[in-house]
Parts: sequence; C-alpha cells; structure tokens
Amino acid sequence: MPLEAGLLEILACPACHAPLKEEATELVCTGQDCGLAYPVRDGIPVLLVDEARRPE
Repeated sequence: MPLEAGLLEILACPACHAPLKEEATELVCTGQDCGLAYPVRDGIPVLLVDEARRPE
C-alpha cells in the first residue's frame, strides 16, 4: 500500500495533528497520547476519527 511520494509528509492525524506513519494497511498516528490507526482503502487514506482503530 505504498502511498504517493510526498503524500505522507503532508498528512496529519485529524484528532491531534501529529504526523502519521505507514504500517501495513493503516496510517498510524505518532502522537504520544493518541496512536489512532486510520485505514487505507483502495489506496485512499480514510482520515475520519470515527473510522479509526484505537491502540491496543
């Protein structure tokens, strides 16, 4: 699921505005207290807090 070059650099977590990192089929928030994981469906990041998975 490699995202287009440069896209990851401009995306941020909608909940806390921290940078995101790419992991498997998700974008994971790097924020200390957040850590939400946002799905990527058909190559499109779904950056909706309601769709995000909470950290375990």
